[in-house]
Amino acid sequence: MPFLTPSRRHRALAAATITALSLGLLTACGAGTGTGSSKAAAATVLNVGMPQGATMKNNNNPLLPTSSAAQLGYRYMIYEPIAMWNQVKPAETPKPWLADRIEWSDNYRKLTLTARAGVKFSDGTPMTADDLAYAFQLMKDHKALNSSALPIDSATVQGDQAVITFTSSQYVRQASVLSTLVVPKHLWSTLADPTTDTVEKPVGTGPYTLKSFTPQTVTLTARTGYWQDAPKVTELRYTTYSGNDAITGALAGGALEWTYAFLPDAKKLYQDKDPEHNKLWFPPNLSADGLWINTTNKPFDNPVLRRAMSTVINREDIFNLASAGYFKPAVDSVTGLPTPAGDAFIAPAYKDSKATGDAATAKKLLTDNGFTFSGTDLVDPSGKPVALTLTDPAGWGDYQTALTIIADNLKAIGIKATIDKADQNAWETNIASGNFEAAMRWSNGGATPYDFYKDVMDGAALKPVGQAATGNYGRFDSPEATRALEEYANAADDASRTAAMATLQKIFAEQTPMIPTSAGNLGAEYSTRHWTGWPDASNPYAPVQPTQTTALDVVLHLKPAGH
Repeated sequence: MPFLTPSRRHRALAAATITALSLGLLTACGAGTGTGSSKAAAATVLNVGMPQGATMKNNNNPLLPTSSAAQLGYRYMIYEPIAMWNQVKPAETPKPWLADRIEWSDNYRKLTLTARAGVKFSDGTPMTADDLAYAFQLMKDHKALNSSALPIDSATVQGDQAVITFTSSQYVRQASVLSTLVVPKHLWSTLADPTTDTVEKPVGTGPYTLKSFTPQTVTLTARTGYWQDAPKVTELRYTTYSGNDAITGALAGGALEWTYAFLPDAKKLYQDKDPEHNKLWFPPNLSADGLWINTTNKPFDNPVLRRAMSTVINREDIFNLASAGYFKPAVDSVTGLPTPAGDAFIAPAYKDSKATGDAATAKKLLTDNGFTFSGTDLVDPSGKPVALTLTDPAGWGDYQTALTIIADNLKAIGIKATIDKADQNAWETNIASGNFEAAMRWSNGGATPYDFYKDVMDGAALKPVGQAATGNYGRFDSPEATRALEEYANAADDASRTAAMATLQKIFAEQTPMIPTSAGNLGAEYSTRHWTGWPDASNPYAPVQPTQTTALDVVLHLKPAGH
């Protein structure tokens, strides 16, 4: 199962209607049995929560993104992937998990997986290569379960190996392929419809089983017979909260120990309450939020103007004011790539090239290329004053703050920008159809910069204004970029891929099809009061976000504090 896009998920969190949960839902504690045992007792329970709403349906199907298991993240404690991919260091080789040997061949069109010996499902049945192959056959047979649209050709078994073939190179989709969750064939092959079955009694290879389910809290318990060392966390409690205010209160009070939510006052209301234990770590991934510009509109079809705009936008202000100084790190590379996640991919020519600068530099760029000033107002080469409407849904407070900052920044180069606080449904329709001038929006991300650049620059997604697009919302038309994307995805060797990536970065740096301001993140708010061993900037062994596949790797690293 591929990773969810953090930026898209954050939109729902930031826009949530906030009402507090009753205090009765906020009584769990991380130490001892979770009911207020002494500090001397070793922790046994870890309390996890997400602002998904006040109630949940008992749906534990790990392959459905709408299930409670997916929304809260506990599917990854019951079901495990082929391999673990560390998005904080995306260039690293994924860690083998249920397959202890992973071999790509035929230019990433063939994948041979050797099933790890000694792994059993929680019902005692051995996991075999047949289960690995079945995970891919499920996606081939059921389009609704193939959310990454993997072009699976065949899934066969040869002894202790599963052999998966694809109709095209999967180099850029390796993370999605290897993040596939393995389900027990002996049970799932009997389901009437795996795309709708709620799987009330989930059986997986992971270290936990479902203990109880209520509309507010799901409890998992550690099982015997797990193929790795047993986790020190013997019980996991996942609670759904009604909104971010409830999350903030639960975190500050100690009832909640691990979550992913945008809290505008997180530093004051959470971190500063107990700086020793209350932690915020939000490392970037390879996606970016930023100002998407409709490049079909004059004079914004001129890359010089877009570069000048990028130069004067203050990313640090957006980080500190719109992102509360912690949630989405600033992006200032001319390549658009967040760092350090993108460091391994940035071409040597752009290692130290920043998009930020001063108004004088931006003005000179403009006047050297046919723009003039009438007093303080910028005038385009055709003699018209430059004006721009910035639009985002009214309820998206972080984006509205960012637009206010951007509008003020653009005054420095004579652009009059107004802000439209749009209706969300209308906004989504207008972005897709190209009926907008500029808007803050997220991008896709993946194991390489390919997903980001494809989302922004792919000619294959280019639609005329008025027709709904599923990418390239700025209508950026660059056949050279489209060719480079194709070359990168299908290159036969690393040298060709490196050359294609350098071309994509050159186009992005020189033509600025969109203006990245902030990185998508892999973060979480978490507490070290009862549990230690969390990943952080000094030991980024995995993302810390509880709804990522690697959340299981995090839990397996945890130890009771003081032990």
